[in-house]
Amino acid sequence: MTVNHGFHATMTAQPGRGDEVVKLLLEAPSLPHPDCVVFLVGRSAGNPDVVHVTEGWTSREAHGAFFGSDPAQAFVAELQALLTGESGYSDEVPVGGKAAF
Repeated sequence: MTVNHGFHATMTAQPGRGDEVVKLLLEAPSLPHPDCVVFLVGRSAGNPDVVHVTEGWTSREAHGAFFGSDPAQAFVAELQALLTGESGYSDEVPVGGKAAF
């Protein structure tokens, strides 16, 4: 599948809650979705409460339709409750690379 839409997000967990944010993200309802072809979670080496997410979707429309769904909105609400401040987002279309875990 080709990635035609994506973004990179940086968010900050409430102090000491970075592990909870990472755990929640690694159970995100978008992971099994067939139009979500890239979903990477990382964290800052210097501040474990700063978490990064890179997503790649087959289309902007597929991403929008998914995030308009009830499961996605419930997930976002649960995630937001663990965060502090404003999250940063930038558009990004993953074009290749490697991820081995």
